[in-house]
Order: sequence, then C-alpha cells, then structure tokens
Amino acid sequence: MSRDPRYDILFEPVKIGPLTAKNRFYQVPHCNGGGYRDPSAVAEMRRVKSEGGWGVIFTEQAELHHTSEITPFIELRLWDDDDIPMLAKMSDSMHEYGALAGIELAYSGVNGPNLYSKEVPRAPTAMPIRTFTNDPVSARAMTKRDIRDLRRWHRNAFKRAKTSGYDLVCLYGAHGFGIIQHFLSTATNHRTDEYGGSLENRSRLMRELVEEGKEVIGDSCAIALRISLDEIVGDLGFGNNEVRDMVAMHSDLPDIWDLAHGSWEDCSATSRFKEEGAQQSLVEGFKSLTSKPVVGVGRFTSPDVMVKQIKSGILDFIGCARPSIADPFLPRKIDEGRVEDIRECIGCNICVTGDMTMSISRCTQNPTFMEEWRKGWHPETMQTKGDSDSVLVVGAGPAGLEATRALGLRGYQVVLAEASTAIGGRVAKERLLPGLAAWGRVADYREYQISQMQNVTVYRDNNLSADDILEFGFEHVVLATGSSWRNDGVARVHLKPMPNDQSLPVYTPDDLMTGNQPKGHVVLFDDDHYYMGGVIAELLVNNGATVTLVTPAAYVSEWTNNTLEQATIHRKLVNLGIEIVLNRSVTEIANGQVVTECVYSGQKQYLQASAVTMVTSRVGNDALWNELITREGEWASHGVQSIKLIGDAESPAPIAWATYAGHRYARELDMPDIGDDLPFRREVAQLKY
Repeated sequence: MSRDPRYDILFEPVKIGPLTAKNRFYQVPHCNGGGYRDPSAVAEMRRVKSEGGWGVIFTEQAELHHTSEITPFIELRLWDDDDIPMLAKMSDSMHEYGALAGIELAYSGVNGPNLYSKEVPRAPTAMPIRTFTNDPVSARAMTKRDIRDLRRWHRNAFKRAKTSGYDLVCLYGAHGFGIIQHFLSTATNHRTDEYGGSLENRSRLMRELVEEGKEVIGDSCAIALRISLDEIVGDLGFGNNEVRDMVAMHSDLPDIWDLAHGSWEDCSATSRFKEEGAQQSLVEGFKSLTSKPVVGVGRFTSPDVMVKQIKSGILDFIGCARPSIADPFLPRKIDEGRVEDIRECIGCNICVTGDMTMSISRCTQNPTFMEEWRKGWHPETMQTKGDSDSVLVVGAGPAGLEATRALGLRGYQVVLAEASTAIGGRVAKERLLPGLAAWGRVADYREYQISQMQNVTVYRDNNLSADDILEFGFEHVVLATGSSWRNDGVARVHLKPMPNDQSLPVYTPDDLMTGNQPKGHVVLFDDDHYYMGGVIAELLVNNGATVTLVTPAAYVSEWTNNTLEQATIHRKLVNLGIEIVLNRSVTEIANGQVVTECVYSGQKQYLQASAVTMVTSRVGNDALWNELITREGEWASHGVQSIKLIGDAESPAPIAWATYAGHRYARELDMPDIGDDLPFRREVAQLKY
C-alpha cells in the first residue's frame, strides 16, 4: 500500500535552525515512569519510535542541576558527566532510523522540593513550593549571584547535552514546571529589579539562557523553547495575550517554539473532558508572530486533523506525546497507507499515572509500552507460534480481544467465543457512559485487526459451559470472562457486606449500564475511587435523579489525581448539582435511609434516599474457571494442555491491566518455563566505590 496523497504535506522536510527534520511528526517530551532508574527501558522505547517514523523524538524532562529536583518523581538527570553515557545511549537509539534527538532541560524552581539533594529551593520570588503533594518547604528568592549561577549551570547542561549526542535542546518553561515560566509569570515573579516588572524584564532570563546556549552548542544543534499558551490562574498569571506579546518581542530567539497549554492538567486533559485539537484556539495566530517553526499538541490521532493544522497555517509540526505512546508507528502507518491500523490514543491518561505513582508507565491501547527492553516486546511484531496450534479464547472484552489479536499474529488457529452479541466486554458498555466514547477504540481497533486474520474465527452469543469447552478439544483455553460490580458494599472500608434491611433498592454500575436506573434521591457510595463513581453520578443526574455522592476519601474520584482530572471531575459534579460528601462512609442501609459515618470520628449522620448505588469493588467472573479446575484430571483426555484465567476475571483492574494480561498470555504461550527467574529485565545500579 502507498501513502494517500492528501497526507504528503505531513512528510515534508522542515528546517529547525541548522537542522532538518525528515517530516512533521514531532514527539514532544513526555514522562514514562522510567527516567534515571530505567535508562535502557527508556532508550529502547524511544528507539521503537524512531523505527516508527517520527521525525523528532524528545526525552522527558532532564533535571539539569541538583539544586532543583522533583523527587519522588522519577525523571532524567543531567547533574554531572556521569549522566552522559546514559543519555548518549538514548540519543543513539533515537538516531537509529533518522530522527532528530531532543533533550528537554528542566530547572524546576518553585516546583522543586529537593527532597533528595536537600538543597534549599530557589525561585524568582520567595514562596512555598508548588507541588502536587504540597510539600511543606519554601523556596528562597534568587539573588543576582544565583541567577549568574543558574546561567552557568544551563551552559554546562548545554555542553553535556551536545556531548551526549542531542540535536535539539529544549528549555522547559511550560505547565508551571520550569524556571523560565516562573520568571515570565507575574504569579510567581514579584521582583522589582531588572528581572521583574515589565514583560521585557521578566523575559530577560529566557533570552540570556537561549543566547548563551547558542554560544555553547554552536551551529550544529538547535534550541527549542517550550512555553505555556495560557497559565489560566487569573489576572496574576501569564495569559495568552501576554504570551503572544512575548513571542512577538522575541520572535526569532529560539529555533522553534513549542507551545503547550498552561497547566499539565489542561495540556494533557483526558478525552472525557477535551476533544482532539482542543488547544487550537489558543495557538492560532502564533505563526504570524515569528519566522521560526511552531509545534503544538492536541492529542492528535487523525491524519486529516493533522493536515488541517498545517494547511491552515496553525502549526508547522504535529506535536504528540500520548498518541506516540498508543502507537509508536503512527507516522509509518500513515506513510504506508495503513491509517486503519493506527492504535488511536483513547485519552484515558493511564500513561500519566506511571509518572504520578513513580512506577513504570502503562498504555491501555499499547501493552508493549515500556516493555520494549524489559520484556523484548515490539508493538508491531510477535514471535512465531510454538509447538501447539489451537487456542480457544472465552470472552471478547479487552483481555480476550488483545489475546486473540496477538495470538492471531503469532499464527495460532484461534476461536474467540463471546457470550453476548456485542464485542468489547466492559468497554462495549462503558463507551456509552458520559464522556467515555473514545474508550470504545480499545474494542474497535482489535475487532478490526481480528477481522483481517484468516486464522481467527469469532462466535457471538455463545455462552460456553465447562462441558462445551472440554468437548471442543482445543489445545489451550484462555478464560477472559470479565468481572461484575458488587452490590453489598465490600471494598476498602467494608471487608464484609454492610448491614442492609432491604428497605431501599440497591443498584450497581452494571445495573445502570443495562438501563435499570433509579429515580428520586439516590445516594451513591464510592469506595472505588477511580472514574466510575463520578461517571455514574453524572449518568444518574442525566436521567433525572438527585444525587448525593458519599466517599470515605478526601477527594471525589481520588485516584484520578494520577490521571490529572480529579479537580475537573469535582468541578463537573458540583456544576451538575451533585452533593459531594467527603471523608464519610456508608455504614448501613436501614428504614428508608442511609447511615453514614465520619471515617475519623465515627460520628453518624442520616440521609433520606429512595435508592442506593454501590460503586465499591468488582469480583471476577471465575465460576467457569473454578469448575474447570476441579475437572483438571479430564483435560488431557480431551486434548487440552492448559487452561488459564486472565484479565478482570482473575483480578479486576483498569482496562490497561486487561489488555496487558491478554498480550502477556499471547506472548508467553508455548514459551519455555522460566521457573523462578524474573519475567523481565531490570537495571541494577553499580556500586561506585
């Protein structure tokens, strides 16, 4: 297949200072949970993107000096020459298929608590550290000597970046995280000297850092400036109009302008709250202010939207972070005329949770993300099948679909049996909930890929019994039978069913997703703490109910702090008229009312209600598995070599866990038994002395 001519413009070479990018696909810096701890994993992840056709590939932020670091978050470090070999390995991996290699230098200033280095933080103005965890530390105001030191540290970092083989050096001044933004914004810069006050003064440090950087790296490297489009913090902040004035004032200062929304939460908003290209209104018109190229982001997954951004004169480069994670081969697939094979990002931000939880990142759509080196998983290729031939997959949810797709690629004869008519399992239901339509791509992508395989057969409306499965005689059987929401309140607060005198009807998300929805005043008890409680509350209101959401957590949908959407969820629910009750548990359903209790004091309160909705926990649908296990002695006589339970049926979790489970099953089938060895590679620090 060949490229659609409509997309030719995306593959035009574009100049960036002294360099030329081979196309307009620009992987902007993004975190991954690996950083300095897992450098080989990060390097291989970027190499795969180079293979996938990206013209520019960046690291995540690299802390350039030990006086500003964001422990416990795990990023890269460029503190001294000892960091060069690790970073050089990454740049080499980016270069392998002709991409330009970029590194993002970060000095976090008022965002750097320095919990590891124990240095006193420095910022334009003395103020408390602004971190996700509200660390009880304050930054001191930088002196003129501090600023001279900061400039020298940047020059040293530029030298090390060039020695490490990078083509582009990006100075991070966006999302509220970088020292450049801290000086530019009147919210964080209250200085009265030549570095404060007027816009010209507040941008002085930025100009000095770029000009001195150019002197250091010469004409062989390019410099990018990553700047917030709008801080969105009110009159004090660095607003979009002033950003435009700043760019016009320094129009040709960097070699490329990298423009991103003000806060990380806004820039990387989930699909639940923002559509593709949501930042267009903020970035329109910037190209007229500078002769240098402009890159912007917007969770771009559609090549038609990308082309429109270029032809409309909005952007020169298509900036992608999350879409490059969901499909590292996105550019190549467009180039090869395989647009239908793109694994589109669903905008769930599970990838972000790796950074927020200081763990290896995951991707719902791409289970190979960050496993390229650790497990040797490639996003586009599978090893050939083993000695056996046939596999029966029971359940066409995320785990079953991914197992089927990957097994099909390996060359097995696969039958996928689904009990219902719809393909997708939980995704088929959840995609119909408010704001979750994009999540349907998990099923759509896999259903299409499976439909193209001659060695895969799908049977719908097939609710198989243990007898059926044994009589079929498949060599391997994998059960991906999903999970169901509990209605008895058991989760984290209640370890056994809560008292219920049956005076009120109790509903679960499963009930609501099948159309069985209560009216009147509904008390929703959320002890799950991810997205479902808030989404179900919204669904109830949309269907005419009055809702009081009770949670034992200090935040509504608490775990979504890790997906950067908790504040947006709270705001949405309040605007819908939903009453939010924090730090209280539902302890009993009695006499037409719900009893709640303060999680700290035990003080009771009573809520009148006409119904209760439990969003507490799920239990795996493992009855079929349990029956087959009791009949293990019959397997061999039916030609069955193995039966395995995977996904939500084994352990209910977010969708990314299910697609990972399906993929892992397919990868490991017929592979040698590794015994007690680790199932992944890891890097162990070498003792220096």
